[in-house]
Amino acid sequence: MSQMKVVSAEPFGLKRDGGGLATGITLLEKDLKRVSLDTVLAKANRVTVRKGSAGTGAFGTMKPKPVDWYTFDAGDNATKEWYPQGLTCASDAGIAGGTFVVSWYHTPSSGTERGVRLTFVNPATLRYRHVLLVRTGADGSITPINIHAGGVAWYGNLMYVADTTRGLRVFDTRQIFEVNGSGTETIGRKGGVYDAFGYRYVMPQTDAWTTTSGSVRFSFAAVDRSTDPDVLISGEYVDTAGQVGRVARWPLTAAGTLNAPAGGVVQAMDAYALPGNKIQGALSYEGVWYLSQGAGSAGNGTLIVVGDTVRKRPYPVGPEDLTCVRGKRTLWSVSEFVGRRVVYGVPL
Repeated sequence: MSQMKVVSAEPFGLKRDGGGLATGITLLEKDLKRVSLDTVLAKANRVTVRKGSAGTGAFGTMKPKPVDWYTFDAGDNATKEWYPQGLTCASDAGIAGGTFVVSWYHTPSSGTERGVRLTFVNPATLRYRHVLLVRTGADGSITPINIHAGGVAWYGNLMYVADTTRGLRVFDTRQIFEVNGSGTETIGRKGGVYDAFGYRYVMPQTDAWTTTSGSVRFSFAAVDRSTDPDVLISGEYVDTAGQVGRVARWPLTAAGTLNAPAGGVVQAMDAYALPGNKIQGALSYEGVWYLSQGAGSAGNGTLIVVGDTVRKRPYPVGPEDLTCVRGKRTLWSVSEFVGRRVVYGVPL
């Protein structure tokens, strides 16, 4: 960490703020069937191609190319309604299976805001499926969650989704529900029937951690399992010339929650200034920082590796959030721009 400037961790406080969510989920379960993540993966309805050509325009002038990658289908690669941002994987969660998870935010050209979704990619079957994230009301109703979802981190059963100005929203892979309605343009409940814009599965928010400081942003997220305890990473995207964001690391419990006293505030264990601006994702692993730096849609990004020295490696166009597959020692990211969307891995 010697090349990352230590800054005050004091602004990086988070307070648990999940009140009322459990009531809505309990009512939801009266009408809808809860399903396992294995079921969602088994019923994945879209095809990914390993080392396919779709989206590889994102590699641009990068040499050497990534060692591995997975593509989205033609519709997801071309849509201007949804943009991929966050990336995490089963290795972060500490479970087997190799699953990747991508967060997307909706940008409607017209019509209804559909919020954010998670995409579960199964490399073993080369299939994937989108699951809509929702918030439940006290009456069991569901609504979309309109945030940027710039980062996602998976630990145990929990998914932490970055909410830029508020903190972190939490979802639980044990709380996935199969929708019983067929409406593709609406969301909500009428009687005991739920529509969710045509999505078969929804994941309701189960918890939240809200920032105690208005000066902190949550632009991306990651997990470091090489520390004691394991930590959750959050970071700030800053694109203003001459200014940089910060990263902070938060202690995790074995159950996957942030390690806060009952009813209290959890403070970040440390915080660092980033070595440049336009950082889209950050991951620490075995004492080394990996940072994805964007350069817009016209040029390749940069992978900044900060250990005893600072090294810069070529990276694809539009790199976003970071994760790693520890057994294979590969670092993974996802590219965001239309026509150039791919989940790709490079050596650590």
